[in-house]
Amino acid sequence: MEITLDQLLASRDGRSAMQRELMEAHPGLTLVCLTVVMPGKVKRNFHSLIVAQAALTELINAFDGTTALLRARDLPTGFEAYLLTTVDRVEAKRVACHIEDTHPLGRLFDLDVLNTDGTPLSRTALGYAARRCLVCEREARHCMRLHSHSQDEIHAKIEQMIDRYVR
Repeated sequence: MEITLDQLLASRDGRSAMQRELMEAHPGLTLVCLTVVMPGKVKRNFHSLIVAQAALTELINAFDGTTALLRARDLPTGFEAYLLTTVDRVEAKRVACHIEDTHPLGRLFDLDVLNTDGTPLSRTALGYAARRCLVCEREARHCMRLHSHSQDEIHAKIEQMIDRYVR
């Protein structure tokens, strides 16, 4: 099912509201937010659900014993999960970067660790490399800005990654 720009923007607003609500209700805990990288107008499909399940499993395992709350939402605009942990923000971001960088589908995980003001901690501020393009390995931000790759090319790469993972 394709989503509209208005639906996408509303989902971002909803995610931001959920983040604020969780951080206000649980001060002193670290909030880790999971979304699935799925470019295009279809955010929820068979492939995105495989990625979501893999990401959620990794998140649960990585923060085992330190999780205070876990909330997941499977929405037409994409899968979201919110994990509150007793691990400090910097260490939680290190764990998130490790998952993104080492899991076979990690490039399709977006794991944000939020500062108390709601802004995400930056990978580069902790010495990690910026996220890479799925197709060509340049900095993802660069290719996104220039629209360097077609949606078909990006989706073919995503399908290839997922097919390799499930085999």
